[in-house]
Amino acid sequence: MTTAPTDFPFGYCTNVHAGTTLDAAQANLVRYATPIRQQLAPSGRLPVGLWLAEPAARELLEADRIDRFGSWLDSHGFLPYTLNGFPQHDFHQPVVKHAVYEPTWMCQSRADYTMMLVEILALLLPERATGSISTLPLGWPHAPWHAEDYHTAAEFLWEVAEYAQRIEQESGRHIVIAIEPEPGCVLNTADEVVEFFEHFLFRGPAEQAARHHLSVCHDICHSGVMFESQMAALERYHAAGIRIGKVQVSSAVHVPWDRYRDDLASSQQCLEQLQTFNEPKFLHQTTESTPSGNLARICEDLPQALDRWVSAGQYPSHPWRIHFHVPVFVDRFELLETTQADIAQVASWLHSHSSSTVGDRPWFTGHYEVETYAWTVLPPSLAQTDLADGITQELQYFANVLRDC
Repeated sequence: MTTAPTDFPFGYCTNVHAGTTLDAAQANLVRYATPIRQQLAPSGRLPVGLWLAEPAARELLEADRIDRFGSWLDSHGFLPYTLNGFPQHDFHQPVVKHAVYEPTWMCQSRADYTMMLVEILALLLPERATGSISTLPLGWPHAPWHAEDYHTAAEFLWEVAEYAQRIEQESGRHIVIAIEPEPGCVLNTADEVVEFFEHFLFRGPAEQAARHHLSVCHDICHSGVMFESQMAALERYHAAGIRIGKVQVSSAVHVPWDRYRDDLASSQQCLEQLQTFNEPKFLHQTTESTPSGNLARICEDLPQALDRWVSAGQYPSHPWRIHFHVPVFVDRFELLETTQADIAQVASWLHSHSSSTVGDRPWFTGHYEVETYAWTVLPPSLAQTDLADGITQELQYFANVLRDC
């Protein structure tokens, strides 16, 4: 990403906005990103993490509209630097749940969609710039994955990596695909990601392309839900030579059941507050920790955890974490808390390793993207009357975190 002193240093992920067409994407940017830019970079540009669902991506390519779209972005003061390629289809249908993980990386259509995004981003980026595209961690394991399934996924990822390599040779734009581990998915921890890279992606005929163009999207909320040490996860990637293509700045719900172990009234109040997060649209994977703070168990959705792990008068004794992206400027609300503290830890650790390289490339691209996509389903205690103001507050908060580094 090439920025000027008047530009804001990072952006937010526009998957928070509904709409699968190019017109809808542009209308959302005008409605929400324009007032954000006016507050944060009135004389400069606002980086934006674009989400282009497959219909919008096809529309750009088939109608040959990329140049016009790039000029439109520039005229509005928007700087594209990263794409969210995780949701391929409508991310704002009434019920999303497991559909967001389809198609998986065992499908040619996933590779085709991602290559479309590579082509689009290469044409939108400034000369000699680096771009990133986040993608799903292979899929959701509705059935166990076997070695041949991982091989199939690796072959499709190699295809995309080699395509990105050709695009770079032709255009000079360097684009990385960033696999985003998520609780409950085929790859849901740093250890699993490293194992997949070392046993599959970094072995075979496309190893060189994989090392240059395949990376990790470290979502801070996701890592926190798995009760991972953020620094330990980043160190695992660093030691393995796996690049960080993007960091999604996000925060999870933390339920401190242990604090209210001997306080039935507070435990009941905590449960009542927690039930306000039980909404039907997105999947909210829920985990519980061991007494030492590591992952003990996981439930694929919050309503199941409430049914299975809480009974009349019997409350959990150890903390829960919930995959529910809450505003990053919130550290606690009533009796519940968030994993906000992880954000500063990640920023500080990455700052201390900012000179690290893999080959002739930076180990971390420097791409931060605030990704609170759940604004529309937040409970009343966290709801924001003006979405642009809420996102602006998030960006200001994280800008202060980076300054403190």
